[in-house]
Amino acid sequence: MATIKVKKVRSVINRPERQKRTMQALGLNKMNKVMEHEATPQILGMIKKVEHLVEVVK
Repeated sequence: MATIKVKKVRSVINRPERQKRTMQALGLNKMNKVMEHEATPQILGMIKKVEHLVEVVK
């Protein structure tokens, strides 16, 4: 399966608890941290929920 890299570009301060937990589940706890995940439907859905806080790195 293909892999994608996700980078945290915005803070989760003053965000709903659900978005904070989604970022934590993606492994993005510090600013500018990049994590590599397999592009499963579950991961893609998580990225879609917090797309305003992350960017997909090539």
